[in-house]
Amino acid sequence: MSLLKTFLGIGANAPVDSTRSGDTETVRRIAAKLELMEADQARYLAAFAFVLARVAQADLHLDEAEVAAMRETLATVGGLPAEEAALVCEMACDQNSRIGGSENYLVTREFRAISTKAQRAKLLECLFSVAASDGEISTAESAETLAIAEELGFTRPEALGVRSRFREHIAELKG
Repeated sequence: MSLLKTFLGIGANAPVDSTRSGDTETVRRIAAKLELMEADQARYLAAFAFVLARVAQADLHLDEAEVAAMRETLATVGGLPAEEAALVCEMACDQNSRIGGSENYLVTREFRAISTKAQRAKLLECLFSVAASDGEISTAESAETLAIAEELGFTRPEALGVRSRFREHIAELKG
């Protein structure tokens, strides 16, 4: 079963079983909230949230401002109510901290496959926004975001163009 299906607690087209043994309370709550969502939309949001968490945790520190920015992004871009956005954010951060290293590229590749160029551009902008939400885009966050941009199919100049809009927050450019 893919990470995204595991993340959401669903099979490809199967209904959610929120009583499966071994699921955490968090997974059950998220699955219950998202079970009415179309499977493709749930996959998209799960991948989107996981990639956001990848950048937020790139510097090995998850700041409350970054979590708040992720929640807001999921609510705004994903069209989720605040409670659902908070649950998806919580799960994405948890999954990323537990298995992120081994799944980062796979989830980003999956996001690329299920999204349009415009959706990928929006994600890239959101990644820099989340990284900047605590006042500074660390060197690790910047490098991770640029790596993700490449995985999403952006050229280096395209990614740097987006990053330039957050210039005042980039640690290595601060003097």
